[in-house]
Amino acid sequence: MQLKHVAQANLPTAWGCFTIVGFEEIATGKDHAALVFGDISGDAPVLTRIHSECLTGDALFSLRCDCGFQLEAALKQIAKEGRGILIYHRQEGRNIGLLNKIRAYALQDKGFDTVEANEQLGFAADERDFTLCADILTLLGVSQIRLLTNNPEKIKVLEQSGIKILQRVPLEVGENPNNEHYLETKVNKMGHLLHLHHGNCNCNH
Repeated sequence: MQLKHVAQANLPTAWGCFTIVGFEEIATGKDHAALVFGDISGDAPVLTRIHSECLTGDALFSLRCDCGFQLEAALKQIAKEGRGILIYHRQEGRNIGLLNKIRAYALQDKGFDTVEANEQLGFAADERDFTLCADILTLLGVSQIRLLTNNPEKIKVLEQSGIKILQRVPLEVGENPNNEHYLETKVNKMGHLLHLHHGNCNCNH
């Protein structure tokens, strides 16, 4: 177990009142959070979203990605269902940090795609550690989920960590002219399960 439970409180939102639960990485002191809606106890699989921190998309309304759109859609869907979890995974920029993410954006402005930009900076295409999310689910007492995701890597890592995923629920929102190339790269280079609607890209993977 890489994490410990630290604190929790009520968090009223536009979609209803969630409980925000704070966790701390034991080795580093880095913090993460989960937003829990309704009663997640029992054997029924819990609708769950792992949302990686994206300051530019979540808080600054960037159209370069689909992150802010996904965050809002996931919270809305969880609240509509009446029970669920959104893990706010604080690994900004696929865990390269905000400043390196801005450096990556500058490279993308010069024509590199999102994978190439990370690699130009000396990082892997995706530096995130999703085993932390499995620990959060375990601490919340949840072992069976329906995962809101387009990313097969999340499914693979969670299942390897002992979380049973009974269904993948697609989350396809936020496509716009500013993130066309970004989304195409996620499909073609990172294997994301998206059905894009623009251009002639054969993206039905």
